[in-house]
Amino acid sequence: MFQDEAACLRYLEKMCWPNGFICAECSAVGEPFRVSTHPRKLKCRSCHHVESVTSGTVMHRSKTSLLVWFWAAYYMATQTPWISALELQKKFGIKRYETAFQILHKLREAMVRPNRDKIGENWPLELDVIYVGGKTRKGVQGVTDQIPVILAVEIYRKEIRNQKTNKITKHGLAGRVRLQKISNKTADSIDKFAMNCIEQGATIVSDDGTEFTNLKKLGFNHRSITMRGDREKMDKHLPMISRVTSNLKTWIDGTFHSVGQKHLQAYLNEFMFRFNRRFYRSTSFRTLLGFGTLHAGRTYKEVYGRNPSKN
Repeated sequence: MFQDEAACLRYLEKMCWPNGFICAECSAVGEPFRVSTHPRKLKCRSCHHVESVTSGTVMHRSKTSLLVWFWAAYYMATQTPWISALELQKKFGIKRYETAFQILHKLREAMVRPNRDKIGENWPLELDVIYVGGKTRKGVQGVTDQIPVILAVEIYRKEIRNQKTNKITKHGLAGRVRLQKISNKTADSIDKFAMNCIEQGATIVSDDGTEFTNLKKLGFNHRSITMRGDREKMDKHLPMISRVTSNLKTWIDGTFHSVGQKHLQAYLNEFMFRFNRRFYRSTSFRTLLGFGTLHAGRTYKEVYGRNPSKN
């Protein structure tokens, strides 16, 4: 791991300019001047333009040590159980809870790779609308203040040989997932999600809800199954949806206790990032830092809806 701020800066500089420093102002290539009083800043030898190593990243203009940022990214990407803002604050002695929350929140927003691949090209999918957070009143189909979320799961088929019988059987395994918070459970919401996240022509299995009626017209190989809220049918025909939903809700309830609608998508981003890379934890930390160099991150006011207090 990284021993100090200087080690973090060297690593971040290498990620931002893998082939050497390139001036954003004059495009000159070459070793820049180092500003000893401001170690995060680099000065072009040709035009003397000063550029920050953290510019354009989630760490831009942050006064928090890069070592704390790197450790936060490491814990978020690799550790189980997952870390909350309160735990991060205590572990690294961060004075304000809001600072710890903003660090994690910026990293969550960076967890979605720009122009990410669509899923379903090589594997079939299960698709459903689930409800997260809040409470359900008057039964499952009744009035609820829970937040609707579209969930799509790729179904991998893994061949396993029985050691006793020597027979090979195929077992389903949850592959990549996509999660999207929506304002309402309508066909229009499903259509937009499918076109943005799922490969054209992909095989999709869902229940027979009216929100899924347009999938065939949009070019997907859609198969609907009548369930009418039957849990046994749900577990039989959409087993990966049930499994991923259970994992998601257990994580939210166990780590954060509750998540509001305003920040829900950021938490869904974190769950997707970790779930999709659960077999590749050793590279997840580097991947997250790489994504972090592609996002400037939101300001305090954008996260909280107000400027930070001066106390």
